[in-house]
Amino acid sequence: MTVKSIMNIYRMSDDAIIHTIGDFVKHHRLQQNIKQKDLAERAGINRTTLSDLEMGKRCQLITLIQVLRILNKLHVFESFEVKSQISPILLAEMEMKKRQKASGQKKDSTSKKSDW
Repeated sequence: MTVKSIMNIYRMSDDAIIHTIGDFVKHHRLQQNIKQKDLAERAGINRTTLSDLEMGKRCQLITLIQVLRILNKLHVFESFEVKSQISPILLAEMEMKKRQKASGQKKDSTSKKSDW
């Protein structure tokens, strides 16, 4: 995928994006010199299912995951990971609330020392 196509991805139709995914799968399969039949077998899918995926036809998400796993390309899903982020202002407030120095133990005049 080129920089130009990435910038236009928001303008693409769903079918065009699916076609781009198919091109991605086919490109990496050929780059790794794997036959469709072999990749399909290793992914646990039918060869025609892989062919349909590469031609930009709709498929189940699990099929894409199985194929990308065999191609060692599962990292494309990293952007889907939800990461909690603290705002800089909240982080600064938390830092200000941290104890800066020890104050020692307070002596309570009402409490008695144990005879033990």
